[in-house]
Amino acid sequence: MFLSFFLLLRRNALPVTLPEYLTLLDAARSEVGGVTIDDFYFLSKTALIKHEQHLDVFDKLFGEWVAGQVPAGADSLPAILPDWLRNALEQNLSDDEKAALEAAGGLDELYDRLRSLMDEQKERHEGGNKWIGTGGTSPFGTGGYAPEGFKMGQSENGAGQRKAAKVWEQRAYKNLDDSVELNTRNMKMALRRLRLLTREGAEDELDIDETIAETSRNGGILDVKLQATRKNRVKVLLLFDVGGSMDEHIDLCNQLFSAAKYQFKHMEFLYFHNCVYETLWKDNTRRKDRLPTWEVLHKYNKEYKVIFVGDAAMSPYEITEPRGSVEHYNEEAGQVWLDRFKTQYPHMVWLNPSPSGYWQYTHSTNLLREWSGHRMFPLTLGGLTQAMKSLKNPKVTFEV
Repeated sequence: MFLSFFLLLRRNALPVTLPEYLTLLDAARSEVGGVTIDDFYFLSKTALIKHEQHLDVFDKLFGEWVAGQVPAGADSLPAILPDWLRNALEQNLSDDEKAALEAAGGLDELYDRLRSLMDEQKERHEGGNKWIGTGGTSPFGTGGYAPEGFKMGQSENGAGQRKAAKVWEQRAYKNLDDSVELNTRNMKMALRRLRLLTREGAEDELDIDETIAETSRNGGILDVKLQATRKNRVKVLLLFDVGGSMDEHIDLCNQLFSAAKYQFKHMEFLYFHNCVYETLWKDNTRRKDRLPTWEVLHKYNKEYKVIFVGDAAMSPYEITEPRGSVEHYNEEAGQVWLDRFKTQYPHMVWLNPSPSGYWQYTHSTNLLREWSGHRMFPLTLGGLTQAMKSLKNPKVTFEV
């Protein structure tokens, strides 16, 4: 039974291994495993899933597998009450619930009535005291008032009266979505994809594999081998659009900034408004203290990965025309300065906190998407993950 579940995960490229499957079986045989579908769901997720990026696929496949195990009708019900169900009820029912069950004729009689009704009933029923349906006092259905019975399906308000002796339903496990907005934690997880780990400096870390290999070659005489510590050498330059329409994205940008500061040792950041021009600044509270953009281009070499963060929503003249800025007299068009960044930094992306579905309706956004070679990505979990891949491989793009 569980083997089909394991093979289903494997067929859908989830990295589950045979030792993990055996661990799951051992846990299922023990008291840890529980007796409900919910118990098995949490147990199997704990035993088989090693990374949060696989949770959505696991939930979807678990729902498919459970759907294949749920009886479709009376012909699928065993002729007698299964021992596992009887044992579970004996363990979980209170004395009052057991007394109510005996007053109704006992568990075996209740189960026989269920099989009989499954044979007879051909349509949906609501209310009443006999058929399987919603409301009413029948011991079969959902949302009713019977003191004992089997719950069939789910009522609109969710829990019903919580008086069923057994919940007999098909669980629906929803698929997660990688387009959800980010928080600081999953931003850190996505930004990790950009890390470039190298070994430099003094050899002060134990090299386990080489130590084992050399010890084996020496006939068991210990030969300790050391190696330099792995360090993240990636260099990042973050350029944030601030003010105007970006005010509504302040919280999200704060989270991105916090995650990037945590993840990258070599990170520099600067601010601009709408489009890059001849100056940038480091402190928004002292915005008059500006840094010439030429100085930035000369100071940070092409090894830096450049990330623009902005909604790209502005007048198109701010990009294409001299003196198009809404704040000052710019002698050169914004696109001239953007092209200088593009020439200097081969690894560059644009993160847009606005939903990607709206990009096509803003002329300036389309201009910047074309300028970036379609390396504009939404500021979501999936978008940030793709952006980190694009910084390593510029051929990775995003199409709306």
